[in-house]
Amino acid sequence: MGNKNVDMTSGNLFKKIFLYSLPIVFSGILQLLYYAFDLIICGTFGSVHATAAISSTNSLINLIVNLFLGLSVGANVLMARCYGQKNKEKADRVAYTSMVFSLMVGVGIGIFGILTSGFFLKLMGTTKEVIELSTAYLRIYFVGLPFSMIYNFGAAILRATGNSRGPFYYLTISGVCNILLNLLFVIVFKLDVPGVAIATVISQGVSALLIIIALIFHNNFFEFKLKNIRLYKEEALEIIKIGIPAGLQGVIFSFSNVLIQSSVNSLGTAVVGGNGASSSLEGFIYTSMNGVAQACAAFVSANYGAGKKKNIKKVVLSGAVLVLLMNIITGGIILLLRRQLLGLYVTDELSIEAGMSRLLIIVFTYFLCGYMDLFANSLRGMGYSVTPMIISLIGACGFRIFWIYTFFPIKELHNISGLAISYPISWILTAAFQFLLFMILYRKLKFNDIKQDEIILE
Repeated sequence: MGNKNVDMTSGNLFKKIFLYSLPIVFSGILQLLYYAFDLIICGTFGSVHATAAISSTNSLINLIVNLFLGLSVGANVLMARCYGQKNKEKADRVAYTSMVFSLMVGVGIGIFGILTSGFFLKLMGTTKEVIELSTAYLRIYFVGLPFSMIYNFGAAILRATGNSRGPFYYLTISGVCNILLNLLFVIVFKLDVPGVAIATVISQGVSALLIIIALIFHNNFFEFKLKNIRLYKEEALEIIKIGIPAGLQGVIFSFSNVLIQSSVNSLGTAVVGGNGASSSLEGFIYTSMNGVAQACAAFVSANYGAGKKKNIKKVVLSGAVLVLLMNIITGGIILLLRRQLLGLYVTDELSIEAGMSRLLIIVFTYFLCGYMDLFANSLRGMGYSVTPMIISLIGACGFRIFWIYTFFPIKELHNISGLAISYPISWILTAAFQFLLFMILYRKLKFNDIKQDEIILE
């Protein structure tokens, strides 16, 4: 099931990118639905502050996880390069190294997160009404981090060989488990926020198990046998060289979001709930666009490995069209139903109004964020990972920090809209510079100077 590989270097690339990206998009949407379902179940059947408690952990979870999901981008790019070159021996080493690395990272950061959850939540200014529940949720969530890392790395290397359907199927199965366990733990056992976290951990374990089975039995490009698993130094360093900058870029955005969350916390519990609900809905738009960006990273890397320069440009142009379409479709649906959708998360009018204020600013401009990711991922597919990270550091994180400490304190801007407007401005700046860098490096690209087993890294 889901083991058919797509040829990413020939044929109708627009159609292939679209079909390839759909399972990635649906997988991302499923993951968001798990989180949304956590909020909805707790908001309906849990304690009065349950929704705000989970919402308060979102930006911190993203900060920690994004660093190491960036490493999975390194595994994806490296495996796609092997796929384009038809280098099965190196692909085997990449697969083994990726899974060992994911386990090591997951365990290490999981322990770190369990020990420091309370400290970081207090540092963010989490309100006293929700700090205890937020800490409990976060600690339990970090217990399941190794499972999450194993799934994401495994999914990344399967997608890099043209198999984007399999990871979606496995995530669907684990998602059903998550929903059923949420209902059981919150409604029947009355475990409230901790029950939601436990359900998440168990469902992550299911997805990790399924992805390992898929690596062994449902791939037709590389070999994966548990008895041969080990960490290969050369491949590990290559994954790190691509993945660390990608991860740091994710952390940069998440760090700025943590600062924004701290500012949101200063506006009161009602705004915190509305902001969290809006952020959850926005995530569906972002995920649809980011699925295209992820697909383009694999297609660019495969064509780079195959030495097909013109195809790289076709991939990026196709991705730009698809990103805009994803924003229009998903954003349009959310805008039309914004009050009803926000009402699924929060019930009080103040929270709903705060959520709508944020949505109206973010949704219309979100395609700029999609372009920012598209150009950055395409650069990574070509082996350039450090410079996109630096651009994001200046254009996104630096600007948002500047905004928080200069414009946000102004009376007229000291509200949820005043915070939300910092997002599209930072996207415009960052996307413009990422695009300029891509065009410069693309024009300099000469495949006759590149050996087939060579990867250009900054």
